[in-house]
Amino acid sequence: MSAPIDPRSSFARRTFMKAAAAAGVAGGLMPNDVVAQVPMQFDGSKFKLAAPEPSPKSGGVFRLGIGSRPPHFDLHQSGTINNLGTQGPMYDNLVRRDPRDSGKTIIPDLAHSWDISKDGTTYTFFLRDGVTFHDGADMTAEDIKATFDRIVKPPTGISIPRSSLFKAVESINVRDKLTVEFKLSAPRPPNFIMSAIASGWNVVVRKKTLEDNNYNLRRVMAYPGTGPFKHSRRIEGEVWVMEKNKDYWNKGLPYLDAVEVYHLLMFSPELGSGILSNRVDYCRITDPVTGRKAKGTPGMSMAEYYQSVIQGVWVNTKKKPLDDPRVRRALHLVMDKHVLVDVVKDVAPMMVGGFIYPFSEFATPKDELYKRIGYDAKDPGPAIKEAKALMAAAGYANGFKGLDFMVREVATFKLWAQAIQAMLQQTLNVETKLRTVVESVWFDDTKSGNYDMAIGAVVSTLLDPSDYFNAWYGKDGPQNYSFWDNKKFQEILVGIDSEVDPAKRLAMIRETEKIMESDPPVLPVCWEKIVDVWYNYVKGVNPTEYFGVYDVVRQDTVWIDK
Repeated sequence: MSAPIDPRSSFARRTFMKAAAAAGVAGGLMPNDVVAQVPMQFDGSKFKLAAPEPSPKSGGVFRLGIGSRPPHFDLHQSGTINNLGTQGPMYDNLVRRDPRDSGKTIIPDLAHSWDISKDGTTYTFFLRDGVTFHDGADMTAEDIKATFDRIVKPPTGISIPRSSLFKAVESINVRDKLTVEFKLSAPRPPNFIMSAIASGWNVVVRKKTLEDNNYNLRRVMAYPGTGPFKHSRRIEGEVWVMEKNKDYWNKGLPYLDAVEVYHLLMFSPELGSGILSNRVDYCRITDPVTGRKAKGTPGMSMAEYYQSVIQGVWVNTKKKPLDDPRVRRALHLVMDKHVLVDVVKDVAPMMVGGFIYPFSEFATPKDELYKRIGYDAKDPGPAIKEAKALMAAAGYANGFKGLDFMVREVATFKLWAQAIQAMLQQTLNVETKLRTVVESVWFDDTKSGNYDMAIGAVVSTLLDPSDYFNAWYGKDGPQNYSFWDNKKFQEILVGIDSEVDPAKRLAMIRETEKIMESDPPVLPVCWEKIVDVWYNYVKGVNPTEYFGVYDVVRQDTVWIDK
């Protein structure tokens, strides 16, 4: 089967063959081409995950610095690291990303093996026996079905950002206590489906937990998982402590006695000082200055990697004058993206981009993008000229006032909001009033449409446009906070989802890019890199090639060498 690559999970075939041989593979791998990355049949019954270093030590407490004030507690409904970065160690997945190779490889988890039918429409997973939830209940195929039924087709009132990944899933069936199958309405590339299932967000929860809470876990702080750690205590805005699950099914893991997650806001001075003063052992999403200091400090390490989010300004298309594509394009054109990257250069590493991940194979090449009006760093004049003409044509030559500009309470967003406010005022006489809100309010108000403009970030799972195009830009997409609906875009998106010829598919992606430039669903600000810093006594982590912070969060292979 030939299909477009999802670079998120690409790895050299020889590397995979070596890993597969070590794990034990029954049956044959897929045909010999570069996109045949997931074996059609996989027997992982002999696979055992352990730290990559020899002779790991048991014991100790891992102190992690990362934002941990969640807007609610429902991992499936969330789109922020404030949930998954803290709660992740308490849960397992059906299959998962391997923490030892920066999450490139999909490996067994609660399912030790799988089988994909020759026609690509049936995915069968064989579950481990003897796995228990933290409340002592046995994990069965019914729990897998209940978990993914809710993700694939959320009940009324439930919004799950990753549902769009599973549009091809027709049904999920329990064959017996330890066997579950996913039936697809049409074949999709196996790597795409397996990558969707392996997303760190798609943790397995108990069927009874869902039933007891009317399938909504937003207010349930510590629902039982099967993961390597279980809830111990939590102090709002300070720390969340998880202790070792002594009954964990993967014997020998975890190595740590406990994980303590300290609430330190991303990019904040407190986060940087927390790691540099050794109040935490590892910090995630810190500023470049802290990263450079750590790189020059003996006994410390740092890593930079791309982040799976777009930083943008959402515009409420249900409200005038933002319902007019000409107005939205005018706003898009006068937001000087190179300046916005420079504004936060000492806070967060960013890069200029449009509506497509700029570091993916699907993106318009940088040199070509920078020649486009609205992206030219040398001469913003043509962009401003066109923006003013668009505003005049829309009937707003003199601008307008009173826009509610909602700002997520993060250092980067607050800096950008002030810069963007000035850009709009000075070039188009568009006046906005900044309203800074905590994360929970930001997500609630964007979802309900209680805003005019809103600056923040949303998450994707894969680099493949079939993921985030549906979630961010698709009609009724779970993260389409602008309520954007362009019929031509939606028609082409159907083809992008089903086309297996890479050249034809790329041409369709380019066509949608043109549509979004003229009728923006969001105003792109920039795209992000992440800086992680840690002390070298922290072992069992390998963040150097992560795509985003959302897949390798369990801490089960982490150990402390001191």
